[in-house]
Amino acid sequence: MPLTRRQFSRQSALTGAGVVLTGAVGTLATAPGALAAEDAADTAEQAGHGGHGSHGPGYGPLVSDPEKILALPAGFSYRIITHSGVTKLDSGEFTPSNHDGTATFEGPRGVTLLVNNHELKGPRSGWKYPVPLSEGLVYDPAASGGCSVVEVHRIGEVAQWVGIAGTSTNCAGGRTPWGTWLTCEETEDLAGKNGMTKDHGYVFEVDPCDRRANRDPKPIKAFGRYAHEAVVIDPKRGHAFLTEDASGPNGLLFRWVPPHGFRHGRGQLRKLADDAGVLQATKCYDSGGRFVDDLSRATKIGTVYGVDWVDVPDRDGRTVSVRKQFADKDITRARKLEGMWWGDGGVYIVSSYAREESPVQHDGQVWFYDPKRRTLTLKVLLGVNPDPSKDGAFDGPDNITVSPYGGLVIAEDGEGVQHLFGATERGRTYPIARNELNIGTAAEPEYSEFTGVVFSPDGRTLYANIQTPGIMLAITGPWKRQ
Repeated sequence: MPLTRRQFSRQSALTGAGVVLTGAVGTLATAPGALAAEDAADTAEQAGHGGHGSHGPGYGPLVSDPEKILALPAGFSYRIITHSGVTKLDSGEFTPSNHDGTATFEGPRGVTLLVNNHELKGPRSGWKYPVPLSEGLVYDPAASGGCSVVEVHRIGEVAQWVGIAGTSTNCAGGRTPWGTWLTCEETEDLAGKNGMTKDHGYVFEVDPCDRRANRDPKPIKAFGRYAHEAVVIDPKRGHAFLTEDASGPNGLLFRWVPPHGFRHGRGQLRKLADDAGVLQATKCYDSGGRFVDDLSRATKIGTVYGVDWVDVPDRDGRTVSVRKQFADKDITRARKLEGMWWGDGGVYIVSSYAREESPVQHDGQVWFYDPKRRTLTLKVLLGVNPDPSKDGAFDGPDNITVSPYGGLVIAEDGEGVQHLFGATERGRTYPIARNELNIGTAAEPEYSEFTGVVFSPDGRTLYANIQTPGIMLAITGPWKRQ
């Protein structure tokens, strides 16, 4: 049953300042350690009573790496797990390039399994290290992308193999509650475009524990065809939440509601009919019942929007892209809808930035969708970074994970210097790592984005990727509650 504008307005009036929220409303300013004005008094009080005080959150300043790969705080170290063009798969072929979305899974006898997307778009001839076309695991032999599965043993041994091949622009995705990976194609290429022989723009399931389950890949067409970014499954209700990274017009946040009687589990999604369930997009309104056309309208931390869901007319979007099937007055849009993560009973959702195409400019938002209350709350807001070439400021959040030590860990895909950074539940930010691998020149340095940030199942290791050229890193150190 939809939450009507009137109901949302009435709830807001009863609480005095919007729907009641649980937990702290986090915030991010641009600079590390910055804190929103509304929390400053509380922080000052904590400083005099055993709080962080002048020490601030995090692990201290980053120490430059003599190997020019990854700067980390003192006491932390990293290990290269895979490196495109250097390490090899069990087939003898080189690790594919352009690492992106990643998830970890608990394997047998202390093994950590990771599924790693490779964001490779277009024909295979355009890439030196595309995902190999392993027999039985290929969707479209013309496509370059896919996933590799990485097996990390306690003793340090690493093995790799192909999880799926012949897909395109595998950006982010999502871990399922039943232990598989959903990989998302961030493209709308149909057969015949960019050399493709099959339609693309779908979600596929990859099982890291059962290679046989990955044979004969089948797209989950019920989730729709558009520029998919990430997906999260609500473990209680079975809904799938999906982001779209698109512009002209801006993309949408989707929800897929399963058909009556459907039960999730390994291999069940590929059995769905193409039109199974209902695919819907968000329509938001403020506490006064006013329609919100774009999420960039929110300029204050703690902003709460009521959410209704509008059915998608044609989820396969072969003639008209899904996001273009709606008039602007009928739907709420956002620029660069990116990573997602389930935690705290809801979904954390990233909008990387907004520029002239949006009503209000920013350098990053993180929202929290509460499925019980049907509300979106702005948790993170990054102001426009005036000088991305200088270290010390954050912009362009992308992949995201909930930390077992509290708060969030965010991979930066901004301009200039690139970081992994954390955000505490109180809203303070701190650096965790800085990419020092210069893929540009000394005169004009360039640093690739971080992707695929995720902790190991035991919480001891933080995995992350440098997308270009494609390096998976394992970071360890004295993690502590933030």
